[in-house]
Amino acid sequence: MRTGSRAVTRDVEAAPGLVVEDVTSGYVGEVITVEKTNGGHVVVLEDRRGARRSFPLGPGFWIEGKPVRLVRPRPKSAPARPSRTASGSVAVHGARARVARASRIWVEGKHDAELVEKVWGDDLRLEGIVVELLQGADHLEEILTQFAPAPQRRAGVLLDHLVSGSKESRLAAQVLHGLGAAAQHVKVLGHPYVDVWQAVKPERVGLRAWPDVPRGTDIKVGSLAALGWPRRTQADIAQGWARILGSVRDYRDLSPALLGRVEELVDFVTIE
Repeated sequence: MRTGSRAVTRDVEAAPGLVVEDVTSGYVGEVITVEKTNGGHVVVLEDRRGARRSFPLGPGFWIEGKPVRLVRPRPKSAPARPSRTASGSVAVHGARARVARASRIWVEGKHDAELVEKVWGDDLRLEGIVVELLQGADHLEEILTQFAPAPQRRAGVLLDHLVSGSKESRLAAQVLHGLGAAAQHVKVLGHPYVDVWQAVKPERVGLRAWPDVPRGTDIKVGSLAALGWPRRTQADIAQGWARILGSVRDYRDLSPALLGRVEELVDFVTIE
């Protein structure tokens, strides 16, 4: 006389990676996908040798010796839209980028521009602000003279190593003096780091602090040496920067010494 109850068949989504056994044939395989055919939906299984077979979706399968009915996976809901941009501003979903203003922000080089784009890109597109390259602080006077700052053509400039007594601070003061009355439409700010790489919090790349690179050693090469990363070629340096930039998730991964200056520049060039 039999005792006990008959095993209950339960519904299980045929999600990729699920391992099941077809009861009739004994075929064991991992779910690859669910496909729609003229005869209905089938589940595609792949065994340990890489061979694939299709079976009608529904009852007739086992998982760990228990009967299951394979059903189509439910559609994944769209991920919730972030409420904040990478800079910490309130995200404005569905807004179209504004037509570019006449005002501009200049940064020293490509890496500065890429970092600003990663954290402030959404904000700048919404405000219609274009970021351009100085290709070095030595070009500041030439670029601002050609730009001809005015009330509706404001210029914001972000320089590396803008500290008292530095070459960059002397250049900035000289250029602003030479602009005369137009200087009121220019704001030159900067961070204290020799290179913008050091504005990324060192913990993001596994360091306690960025290295104090000695004079005569390229700051990027010295930084990569401290990280133990390749540094012999320009390709190595580019790859190193890509890894550092990739470690930045949002504004919280940057030094306040950079954050505040960029925010000031954005505010300055967006004054109506």
